[in-house]
Amino acid sequence: MSKEKFPEHYLLEKKTHQAFIDAVEGLGKVLKKQGPLDGKTANLIQLAAAIAIHSEGAVHSHVRRAIDNGASPEEVYHAIVLLTSTLGFPTVSAALSWAGDILRKA
Repeated sequence: MSKEKFPEHYLLEKKTHQAFIDAVEGLGKVLKKQGPLDGKTANLIQLAAAIAIHSEGAVHSHVRRAIDNGASPEEVYHAIVLLTSTLGFPTVSAALSWAGDILRKA
């Protein structure tokens, strides 16, 4: 899945604001090394946060990353539906649709 094409907006940002994107990506790498959580768990947590802020692009990104770090589609689905009692069905329904955009390609 990691060979999948990145979103056009991300590629444009990377091309036009290389230092900014490098800094953001570097920060993410440093933060993940700061604690005991494995990559899969970290991405599932970040997926939940992306869902909470209604960010379709971030949901796509963290579904990809979770899968790349060993999460199964069932684990991604479970991580999303667990949010129903906290965020509500409409938010979870949207997130399932966004995750499906990526999972169908996997």
